[in-house]
Amino acid sequence: MALRPAFLSALLLGVPASAPPAAGDDGAAAAITGRLEGIRAKAKLPALGGAIVTSAGLEGAWVTGLRAEGHPEPVELGDRWHIGSCTKSMTATLIALLVERGDLDWEMKLPELLPDLAASMHDGYVDVTLVELLCHRAGVPADLGRDGLWSRCWRREGTHVEQRRMLARTVLGWGPVHAPRAKYLYSNAGIAIAGHAAESVAGRPFEELMQELLFEPLGITTAGFGAPGTTTSVDQPRGHGGDGRPVEPGPQADNPPAIAPAGTCHLSLADWGRYASLHLRGAKGDVKVGEITLRAETTARLHAPYAGPGERYAMGWGVARRDWAGGDGTVLTHNGSNTMWYSVIWMAPDPGFAVLVATNRVGTTGQEATDAAAAMLIGEHRARTAARPQPPAR
Repeated sequence: MALRPAFLSALLLGVPASAPPAAGDDGAAAAITGRLEGIRAKAKLPALGGAIVTSAGLEGAWVTGLRAEGHPEPVELGDRWHIGSCTKSMTATLIALLVERGDLDWEMKLPELLPDLAASMHDGYVDVTLVELLCHRAGVPADLGRDGLWSRCWRREGTHVEQRRMLARTVLGWGPVHAPRAKYLYSNAGIAIAGHAAESVAGRPFEELMQELLFEPLGITTAGFGAPGTTTSVDQPRGHGGDGRPVEPGPQADNPPAIAPAGTCHLSLADWGRYASLHLRGAKGDVKVGEITLRAETTARLHAPYAGPGERYAMGWGVARRDWAGGDGTVLTHNGSNTMWYSVIWMAPDPGFAVLVATNRVGTTGQEATDAAAAMLIGEHRARTAARPQPPAR
């Protein structure tokens, strides 16, 4: 099952600026790769990749290591990384696009979103909206072991939509574990239900909606769901189990499609950067995503922490403050894992940059390594910014 994010990593409380590299210097890129390699080797990870992104696009991406332990194939820049729960903000963004298009409304309640389930739905959920689901405030349980539900999800019976419908029907019939809006409870099932509501109203599977409305308009070509690659060759990085062995792509290499909206996306660093850049641009004004205009006020809603007790969590983003983020210090962050991969994103909307890091093994060292790599890349970006000529004061 996906790991619960630890949003407020102490390693990123303060980030010193690195020595500035020479612009366009291949040696500078090699130096960054070398520093990533040092982090990877110390943590004994198969591979490690990272990127710096701005509102203008990808500033740089670097990878090091092997696609799979025990195999000779090196990881490459265009390779695809599983990003786990970093998928959650993508699901929220898809829903925002459907709101902008008129298919959905933020205030639609679950019986209206899923009318076929209204009769079997527990009364405790009747006034829950997409907002509560996406912000983990709906009272949806974190543990899906009750009544053998998680085992049924792993059996993967029926289409992906049918699997999510089964999950939604079961969970919503149990009733909330606490009163909706009363507190924060991180729940993959809540995000899965939000994604299922979107596909039910739009009449298209979640995976197709993501490709059509979000990925394709952004020029994202490497995104998919489940573990990347094929079993015929080591053509993509492999996730690694707790014993350090690579896990072949297939049903056992990722969480089941029932919770796909909560965390089964994979894509390249460059394509993940295209997605992050959308949010950086959206924080400054309206942006076009294909034929849909994502208004600045909608992006602000996606980024705003839920007004209530507990974690400062927005729609797929942990919200924190860091001195290196400029302005009022606001940062948006999330990490993700299916227990075989680990990823993290840190985004600073005010200065308009983000860093992305991913590895194909978890464990304590994997989490520490991604934090160290993120801190290094933040320092790198700050140094580059400081080294650029500044416009004259007016």
